[in-house]
Amino acid sequence: MKICLFGGTFDPPHVGHLLIAQTICEAENFEKILFIPANAPPHKNDKNITPVSHRVSMLRSAINENPHFELCNIEIERGGVSYSIDTIKAVKKKYKIEKNDIYFLIGSDTLMDFHTWKDPKTILKECKVIVAIRPGFKPSAIPGWILHHIQFANIPRFEISSTNIRNRWRENKTIRYMVTQPVWEYINNYNLYIPDVG
Repeated sequence: MKICLFGGTFDPPHVGHLLIAQTICEAENFEKILFIPANAPPHKNDKNITPVSHRVSMLRSAINENPHFELCNIEIERGGVSYSIDTIKAVKKKYKIEKNDIYFLIGSDTLMDFHTWKDPKTILKECKVIVAIRPGFKPSAIPGWILHHIQFANIPRFEISSTNIRNRWRENKTIRYMVTQPVWEYINNYNLYIPDVG
């Protein structure tokens, strides 16, 4: 089984996530894209993150119609801080996958901080890291020991971010076409991303 891990906060999941995942699934002939919502992202302030139960529900509703997309709660079940190296090893063990059949998808903006992650060299040994390029990315800014062990994905660039979506919602601006209809309804029904009062 050739699979790709797609981790993130998914707060909220948006069409950019789905388009990138679908495009890379077709380009690389992945059997599955595992969407892995983080329990506690190591590089983000937990106070600003929507509770995991809401993020999981939104993600499930966003991907449930695609047979190649699968929700994987491995980081939530493990609890604590969500380190990618722990997730990669756990998924390999669970699915009995070798290095050549497991890929780890990240954006080029995330790649800039990759050297600060927990055990980045081990990540490169345990799986194939595939990078979706975003505008403004400069490969020259990446250390050679990383650059020589990653694969760049030849996929379109989709400039939609969860941060922008949350901000637009708080400013009472439309997020139509930025998220799926079920995700829009979920955000609205549960009053997520309401402006801070004060």
